[in-house]
Amino acid sequence: MNDNRRIYLAKVKMLIVNFLLLALIVVLAACDSSSVSKTANKSGQPIKDTTVMTQASSHIYLYGEIHAEAKIMDKEFELWSDYYQNEGMRHLFVEHPYYTAEYLNLWMQADNDDILEAIYKDWEGTAAHTPHTKTFFKKIKKECPETIFHGTDVGHQYASTGIRFLSYLEANDLTESEQYTLTAEAIQQGRLYYSKEDDVYRENKMTENFIREFEKLDGESIMGIYGVAHTGLDGMDYHTQSVPSMANQLQEHYGDSLSSEDLSWVFRDIEPLRVDYITLRGKKYEAAYFGKQDLTGFKDYAYREFWRLEGAYEDLKDLTLTENVLPYNNYPMLIEIGQAFEIKYTKVDNSIEIEHHLSTGKVWEGMDSTQQIIVE
Repeated sequence: MNDNRRIYLAKVKMLIVNFLLLALIVVLAACDSSSVSKTANKSGQPIKDTTVMTQASSHIYLYGEIHAEAKIMDKEFELWSDYYQNEGMRHLFVEHPYYTAEYLNLWMQADNDDILEAIYKDWEGTAAHTPHTKTFFKKIKKECPETIFHGTDVGHQYASTGIRFLSYLEANDLTESEQYTLTAEAIQQGRLYYSKEDDVYRENKMTENFIREFEKLDGESIMGIYGVAHTGLDGMDYHTQSVPSMANQLQEHYGDSLSSEDLSWVFRDIEPLRVDYITLRGKKYEAAYFGKQDLTGFKDYAYREFWRLEGAYEDLKDLTLTENVLPYNNYPMLIEIGQAFEIKYTKVDNSIEIEHHLSTGKVWEGMDSTQQIIVE
């Protein structure tokens, strides 16, 4: 495996009903006709299901993000506000555990931000622990106050947020509630996931939890915000490539009732920082410079820099292509087919490696990618 692939893989490598009703749901889930059991079984492997289950006229709008990027979160709020204000939607699915979403729902009804501050403190050390995350949720509370959050991830922060919410339910005599049962279940999912770092288990549980929450809504449309690793309709789980991604499994289940959009383009919709000049094979090209990308911790690299060589594609397209690829989402800017790039790698010992890539339409492991060329 070449260095770019190692870098890439390393870089990308985080209502209450009664008990009898919950028991009925569990019994139904155990039946062969259950939609949830046909999506993922206890061994963590998805089970193929050719039956498409739809919710009347409801629709699932998934959006894939790069976590904690302010520009993307602003776009997500814009989208949710539009669905909320103009389409009457109220249910927002998020890549958080069940109990975190339930805590956020309590906070939405509170006259202070104590709950949000406690959750935010629990997020310390994760991508969610950025001031813009709090801003995002506060804007929702202010401008979309009837929003109901649904958390469908495994139990992250189970020892802090999870246990605290379980204690809240116990203190309010809710130990027989669905909230209590699903909170305990999410905590157990978190313990199992972190004990083995089992990404296949997580992908399948995210799908199973999503279906459970969606099918409670009896035909209402929803919006969901998840990392791009989970929202590719043709994607596989990112780390092992052995099971379909959450969105891929959901598409098999819901068919045309589901759509997905990758919002990483929002982050990359930028102008060059400056224009330099680079000479290749005796010809000088304008080179739009898009900045430096930190590679600390990835093998022995310190950082890399990106230039787009204006007008160079036609001159270089007939050169020898190698098997070394770099997916578009590694670049800091938007990529179009028919462009040429220079990438300069600086190692920790200050040595330099320079690569030249073309965007030819190459797809690598389901991702649009540039391909290195040999420039003598």
